[in-house]
Amino acid sequence: MRKIVIAIDGYSACGKSTTAKEVAKELSYRYIDSGAMYRAVTLYFLDHLVSFTNPKEVEKALQNINLTFRVNAKGATEICMNGINVEKDIRKMRISENVSPISAVKEVRAAMVLLQRKLGKDKGIVMDGRDIGSVVFPNAELKLFLTADILVRAFRRQKELLEREDLVDIDDIIENLQTRDRIDSTRQESPLIRSTDSIEIDTTNITIDEQVDEVIRLSLSKIIAGNLRKN
Repeated sequence: MRKIVIAIDGYSACGKSTTAKEVAKELSYRYIDSGAMYRAVTLYFLDHLVSFTNPKEVEKALQNINLTFRVNAKGATEICMNGINVEKDIRKMRISENVSPISAVKEVRAAMVLLQRKLGKDKGIVMDGRDIGSVVFPNAELKLFLTADILVRAFRRQKELLEREDLVDIDDIIENLQTRDRIDSTRQESPLIRSTDSIEIDTTNITIDEQVDEVIRLSLSKIIAGNLRKN
């Protein structure tokens, strides 16, 4: 059966990653968390005191970063940097506070987009992020854009952090989300925008199961349509 690329973009804490993971599992597709890639780069920059405003330092640092994905014993995809699993480290608040400005660096985006396209060249993937449908895979068969109320997003993010034993005040989370929204939407390189050919899904008042069901329905529709055209 013909495989497709499913691109899921949108704001933080709208359920992109959780939905993408479940959809990939249901379709037996590969899940790629593009946000984890930028978070891993941010982790490296912070730990190695890389000045992201210095192009030479950025280029040198990127040459020393090797990102790969692996599936753990529970079937979840996790990111490794230079052979070390950094999945837990990249979810900390200090990474969330710095990932947007580092992600906006031209050299960083160019390196990550190149890797993302390489990972998706054979299709059969679900990739979520900020610019997947608009920049990384502009010809993706299915493009989705997820949104949600800022307060709902903040409580979701707080719950995620608490599960990782990271207690953060809700007001700080709201401020972080608003700042990331502003930076992501106004940056010069690959800004967060909704592609005109994408389908918007407001996740404010729906469950993750409902999100997943809707995305699978849309995906199967595209897959079936593609196979009919092929035949």
